[in-house]
Amino acid sequence: MRYLFAVIDTETNSGTREEAVTINAFNDKIGASGQRLMAAGLVAPRDAKVFDNRGDAALISDGPINETREYMSGFWIIDAATDALAHELAAEASKACNRRIEVRRFL
Repeated sequence: MRYLFAVIDTETNSGTREEAVTINAFNDKIGASGQRLMAAGLVAPRDAKVFDNRGDAALISDGPINETREYMSGFWIIDAATDALAHELAAEASKACNRRIEVRRFL
């Protein structure tokens, strides 16, 4: 089964060199096991654009769709055989990146 691990961050939490080292180690571990399907960081919400082409007018707005203190700063897409294994990996990911991780299974 595939899972999205959303890394939850704040505007003021930009990461440290030590976090980069532990994140790389976690990436290496799940890459070697074949569990990491994709991983990436994302720019801050202030750099987002929202496109809405519903109806007759094409609307484009700057910034995030929702104003919030926390946002998704990165993600992993993981392959895990069970929810329990995905949850175990999410706990490890949270420790590695020193952030909260939201886990959602793909449909």
